[in-house]
Amino acid sequence: MKKAFRIRIIIITFLVVGIIALGVIYKIKESKKNYEIEQVKEYNYFLLKQSNSFGVIDKKGNIIIESKYDEIKIPNPEKAIFICTKDGEIKVLNEKKEETLTQFEKVDAIKLKNVSGDLVYEKSVLKYQEKEKYGLINFEGKKITNAIYDEIENLPYKEGELLIKKNGKTGIINIKGGKIIDCEYDQIQIDKYYSEGNKYKNAGYIIINKTEEGYRYGYISYKGELIEEVQYNELSRITEIEDIENEYLIVAQNGQYGIKKSGKKILESEYQSINFDEKNKVYVIEKSKKYGISDINGRIIVPLEYNQIDINGIYIYAENEQGITVYNKDGNQVNIDTNIAIIDTENENYKIKINSTETTKYGVIGKDGKKLVDEKYNYIEYLYDNYFIVSKENSKLGIIDDKDTEKIEVIYDSIQKIQNTKLIQTSISQTNTIQLFSKEMKKICDMKDAIVDVYDNYIEIYNDKEIKYFDKEGKELRNIEVYPNNTRYVKKENGKYGFVDKNNKLVVDYKYDYATEFNEYGFASINKDGKWGAIDEEGKELIAPSYQFNGNFIPFFIGEFYKITYGFGEVYFTDNK
Repeated sequence: MKKAFRIRIIIITFLVVGIIALGVIYKIKESKKNYEIEQVKEYNYFLLKQSNSFGVIDKKGNIIIESKYDEIKIPNPEKAIFICTKDGEIKVLNEKKEETLTQFEKVDAIKLKNVSGDLVYEKSVLKYQEKEKYGLINFEGKKITNAIYDEIENLPYKEGELLIKKNGKTGIINIKGGKIIDCEYDQIQIDKYYSEGNKYKNAGYIIINKTEEGYRYGYISYKGELIEEVQYNELSRITEIEDIENEYLIVAQNGQYGIKKSGKKILESEYQSINFDEKNKVYVIEKSKKYGISDINGRIIVPLEYNQIDINGIYIYAENEQGITVYNKDGNQVNIDTNIAIIDTENENYKIKINSTETTKYGVIGKDGKKLVDEKYNYIEYLYDNYFIVSKENSKLGIIDDKDTEKIEVIYDSIQKIQNTKLIQTSISQTNTIQLFSKEMKKICDMKDAIVDVYDNYIEIYNDKEIKYFDKEGKELRNIEVYPNNTRYVKKENGKYGFVDKNNKLVVDYKYDYATEFNEYGFASINKDGKWGAIDEEGKELIAPSYQFNGNFIPFFIGEFYKITYGFGEVYFTDNK
């Protein structure tokens, strides 16, 4: 009995240890599923290009790495990690020019794909090579994964997720090494679902295998759950439907299309084509060369008996041998002139009315159908509040209100609302003039050959002769309000530019034809006789005006080097003339 008791104790002990071990493994796996994209708070290092060779400068303009390399990658400009290539040999250097991460055979940055901006690499991980296989390390050289992969590269659009290849098959891991999709597929693509808040975070994955009959497609959710087996000839997500938790997929087998919502059929695969109308949230479906309409959940609301279906605004125009029948988006027939179209706007109080009886003309009606603006314009687009952008016969643009009162004259070649504001930017091509208007439609700025930049708290409009600042409400700002941390400010006197301190005391004489404010790194651009140079906050000319640029290009300096933007927002600094 004692022996049996001891055996039971041993078995129980093994079971407890096993359960604890499984729990630890589970916690490790779960911890790897969650990752955060590292945010760059401060730019400390920049790529330098001199002639055709590359180096590195710091934010004070000091040369950290001499320009003698064929290529340099700075994965994270906040950290002193520089991947330098010369004649095919790769070295990882720090800010002291010391070689680091030498314990690895080869180390490289992972370039982001389909991501625009100056941050073009994964900012917290690197890939390393060992015996022709790849793994992940962090910037300190700690291994995140062993070198077990044939390839590692960024998954397009999704920073923080990596395509891996193993034994000829593709899978996905994240930057913590957590598995998202096993290496079981020939190809993996994201479905390109995008939202303003999360960007591509909630995009799922289209999985692809090649068979003797051709490519076959399946689907995995953004959570890593298999929703559709690899079996379809075609598969795509309807990304216009804003629903994070449910994926609406158009799937096809043998030329027959259907729709599935998170794995459940809402339209059988029996149609020759399916097209989604984003504004009305309905599907135009085709079967045996007849067309109908289904709502978003697969309910047929317009029967499959029409030769043609057009959706114009909020109405569906269905045509067959008997003529045209008009439906609303709920599938109810409506009695309306077939030459009339009604378009919803972002404001429920207004709709755009289009009358095509003779020539196509636009007007505005209220939600009760009452006419507010006659159909007399060649085009109308809702702007905001009670304002509308309109166009007349000459294709020029202006702005009216809901009483058809002209608020901005119809003379402009372009009109747009400045992002995240209610300010209006207009342009006249013939004179290359840009004007800014307040939310009350009052002109607040008029400038030729101008460029408009929008920042978090202010708007900057400038050319090579002047610069102005406005807050998001349209109030003009002084430079001291825009740059409260600066110690020196541009001031113009008798047609010349100099610099004053916060107390308006002159610190750099009025001798320049133009000058910019000091940037966040403590450098300003100065212009004299059409040539550019740079000074520091002490007023010392780091480089006398000697650079000459075409057009209204205003250089941005760090030390003696000015910035060049290329590609999809990538930058380097140079002193090339």
